[in-house]
Amino acid sequence: MQDSQEPRHEFWVGQRVRALGDPQRIGTVKYVGPIEGYSDTWVGVDWDNGEGKHDGSMNGVRYFHAKSDRSGSFVRPHNLNQGISLLEALESRYKSDSTKDEEDEMYVLSTSNQRVSVQLLGKDQIQDKLRRFEELTSVSLSYMGISSPGIPSHINNTVPNIKELDLTGNLLSEWKDVGTICEQLPALRTINLSNNLMSPYKTNLPILKIIQVLVVNNTGVDWEQVELLRQSLSTIEELHIMGNNISRILPGSSSTVQGFDCLRLLNLENNCIDEWNEIMKLSQLRCLEKLYLNKNCLNSLFYPDNNERYESEVTCYKPFQNLCRLLLGNNNIDDLASIDSLNLFPSLVDIRLSENPITDPRRGGVPRFVLIARLAKVQILNGSEVTPRERKDSEIRYVRLVISRLHTSPEEIKQHPRLYELKKIHGIEDERPSSGTTVPQTISSGLLSITLNCVGASMGEKPPLTKKLPATTTVGKLKSLCESFFKLKSMKLKLYLQEEGSPFPLMLDNDTSSLMDLGIGNDSIILVDEEGS
Repeated sequence: MQDSQEPRHEFWVGQRVRALGDPQRIGTVKYVGPIEGYSDTWVGVDWDNGEGKHDGSMNGVRYFHAKSDRSGSFVRPHNLNQGISLLEALESRYKSDSTKDEEDEMYVLSTSNQRVSVQLLGKDQIQDKLRRFEELTSVSLSYMGISSPGIPSHINNTVPNIKELDLTGNLLSEWKDVGTICEQLPALRTINLSNNLMSPYKTNLPILKIIQVLVVNNTGVDWEQVELLRQSLSTIEELHIMGNNISRILPGSSSTVQGFDCLRLLNLENNCIDEWNEIMKLSQLRCLEKLYLNKNCLNSLFYPDNNERYESEVTCYKPFQNLCRLLLGNNNIDDLASIDSLNLFPSLVDIRLSENPITDPRRGGVPRFVLIARLAKVQILNGSEVTPRERKDSEIRYVRLVISRLHTSPEEIKQHPRLYELKKIHGIEDERPSSGTTVPQTISSGLLSITLNCVGASMGEKPPLTKKLPATTTVGKLKSLCESFFKLKSMKLKLYLQEEGSPFPLMLDNDTSSLMDLGIGNDSIILVDEEGS
């Protein structure tokens, strides 16, 4: 989309601008004035994407402080656009004929900052409907250069029925402007302000009482601002605050966050929180069902004892009483005690733990079957459903693994709080588990039925082989056996365990580990591949 009007040339420090002809190159004015050795007026801009030329100084003279060494640049005023009003953006987006390039670039951003392409089916009919503004209920004005609401009364008269409004990547910065937009749209329930750098405010709170979903990803909004907003977010159900460098949760007058009586989903992904005590400040949000903490810096987590301060003395409301989904992917969690503590959350059944040291076997972590066995209530793990069959197989395999280790390290029993429970559930004895096709006859010395399946591209068509192997067979020994079984003498092999319910097979990369050490049981399938494939 081309810029819809000639740029004005009056600039001021703090103003949000974008480069002429590049709607996604947005920055903040940090300086307006002359530059030594150059004629006329220049505008110093600190670019959001960090792609500039310097840190705000030129030829040894500092004009402003950019946020990084190369995020600032000086631009002629005629090369900058100061933005348009909301209604001008509506006219441009919905009443002008789109070009082929614009249609190819049409997308909306989800609340998790994912691009969702917009496919134009029945373009002419849709375009005709979109031109009737009073019928619009969902509007995307992302990266349109909106810097102001325009005349307030005109908004309500023009688009009175908007329920969802995407304002991602515009030039808005003042909450009073957001409040004006919300006041003029009585049907509005969802507003996305992602990638607008919002200025802090102390007074004149915007009226947001009708908003149910607020998205302020990558806006610079911290928890102090959230607390101020709380007074006007009485109906908020979803709050997305990704990528705002939040490291601390700062409650108002209490040790825990209060209010937000309707909040069901809180998204704090891609921030800087490194202490679980900060997350515990959210434990009294009574309606909270989903908490997204992916891509933070958490090292561990816990569920408090009943004697700790997190339980309400007045209501006896348990911490995180209704939390059923907790996303902890891509943190630094590296201890099994943290995993076990997830069992104490009263309603937690959907958990993400991927990309943590504790869940990465290559970094000394544990595989999926161990997580399932230790997490008694989990129904969805890392986005994949835990079926009853997978749970049974994982628990039996886990018990077999633990029992084999206890023969040499009896003190390890303390590290497996569910062991006795699982042995009782599945009728497993220390030396001889109960009969059944899925359980080997003995633990330490029995033979396991293993199916070997060649999957390497250059191995040719080879039928699967089922072999009886000692549980003490190491991965290295099994590789040698596969070379012999399938006549693969010239190849270096790698092996994978194919597990039910797991989207990817588990690589067996430690040649000294035995099948028993890995908890591999009867009727397991091992894939034989070649290195480098």
